[in-house]
Amino acid sequence: MGKMIKPDFVFEISWEVCNKIGGIYAVLSTKAKSMVKYLNNNVLFIGPEFNKDADNKLFIAEEETDFLKYLQSTYSISARIGKWDIPGSPKALLVDFSTLYSKKNDIYSEMWQEFGVDSLHAYGDYDEAGMFGVASGIVIKAYCEFYKLSSKKVVAHFNEWMTGFGLFYIKKYCDNIATMFTTHATTVGRSIAGNGKELYTYFEGYHGFQMAEELNVASKHSVEYHAAHLADCFTTVSNITNNECIQLLEKPADVVTPNGFELDFVPRGAALKNVSNASRKKLIEVAQQLLNEKIDPNSVITAISGRYEYKNKGIDIYIDALSKINATNNIPVLAFILVPAWHSGAKNLSNNCGDRITTHNLMRPYNDLIINELKNKGLVNSKENKVKVVFVPAYLCGDDGVFDIPYYQLLAGFDITIFPSYYEPWGYTPMESVAFGIPTVTTSLSGFGNWVAPDGQDVNKGVAVISRNDKNFDFVSAKVAEQIIAIKSYKENGEINAVKNAAKEYAQKARWTNFFELYKEAYSVALQNKLK
Repeated sequence: MGKMIKPDFVFEISWEVCNKIGGIYAVLSTKAKSMVKYLNNNVLFIGPEFNKDADNKLFIAEEETDFLKYLQSTYSISARIGKWDIPGSPKALLVDFSTLYSKKNDIYSEMWQEFGVDSLHAYGDYDEAGMFGVASGIVIKAYCEFYKLSSKKVVAHFNEWMTGFGLFYIKKYCDNIATMFTTHATTVGRSIAGNGKELYTYFEGYHGFQMAEELNVASKHSVEYHAAHLADCFTTVSNITNNECIQLLEKPADVVTPNGFELDFVPRGAALKNVSNASRKKLIEVAQQLLNEKIDPNSVITAISGRYEYKNKGIDIYIDALSKINATNNIPVLAFILVPAWHSGAKNLSNNCGDRITTHNLMRPYNDLIINELKNKGLVNSKENKVKVVFVPAYLCGDDGVFDIPYYQLLAGFDITIFPSYYEPWGYTPMESVAFGIPTVTTSLSGFGNWVAPDGQDVNKGVAVISRNDKNFDFVSAKVAEQIIAIKSYKENGEINAVKNAAKEYAQKARWTNFFELYKEAYSVALQNKLK
């Protein structure tokens, strides 16, 4: 690679800008500080505007600017501009894309003729994503016109298929702008895993377009495929996902850009210890109220968290491992499942007439996979069970009605976290854990786990990486149980601080100050390819 080219301005486009949904939010919100520093604040994050009258606590709006008036008068697009309330306080713009729905058929026809993007089989959230993408492209074009950036080195970075139409718009209407496209997880790969098919055993036999049709994601795959091929720089987040890109998108990443973490989120020294003690106390307190019994204060307190993807996130493995411990080991375990689900609000735990498992009232508990599997495994919090399980089906934003403590603060109270993923392109949850000094368990099928130790290791290293494939469910479950039991031993033998320190070392290695160098390379590749 030749001399690095630094951009003058970067647009970053994502459905999760000022919109906390999942892992991409964590990527962008922690990366922003490094971006702002590197680009001297010459960066604009673009996200969707859902309801401008609603209170978005993540977005600090500014007064209407001349640019917004220009955007409205010239392109009939309305937006709000301001700051994203995260470290670095980057500039952010939320765009209203609703006016484009009346033009969607013309847009789809144009993108088919120009780039071969097939929207014929679109359904569900496709239209919403498509119109947001186009609106983002219009914003970028208008911004460059208004602020006279046409002679500058500009990069527009689009995240996931949901923004692909923005890249197509830029390619057609302002091709002087360098484009980046990042797939955080391929549409087809996630669909194969999510539909119970064996992704890894038959990996080399899968063809992207064929499987997209079979799994009814043909249009989404078409957007992702063409965005990857048209981008001046195509990136993905891990070597595992890059293998998917090669097989399913027929395009290797130009740069693999692992996800980092910003340690500004983490208290230090005595402050972290205080948060840890307070959170542990709260976890035990809630469990005692829910179960209506005393919790052994020496219990191993463990958790799994993330989106409700029962198999992909390894929730099935976690429950099976807990049942193994409950059946064969006489150690007290307090296990939390922090996975948002459909509920009608918090329970009154002091007057709980329902089940003794959930902290919130599930809307359809009889259909819930977690509840049914806990019952199937006998993990129903009976008095004789040493393993107690608490299912928290709410987002932990500090206002859930039970804990009223944000997830990061609560995280500090656990002894060990478990993320035995089947499909995990990166894996922010184990990375967040080690940042707080919490030893964690992941698998070789997660990008983070593969980065830590492709061949596997145990939790005494701070991160346990269990080798996982399509055929070794029982092995992985047994290894998870083994790691939880080991933490009990490390605590009793006075070795837990060494384990926690080992975990923190991985957090240091995975800081954005290290990983952002790869983004600098990606920006440079995009600009170099644009100049060819």
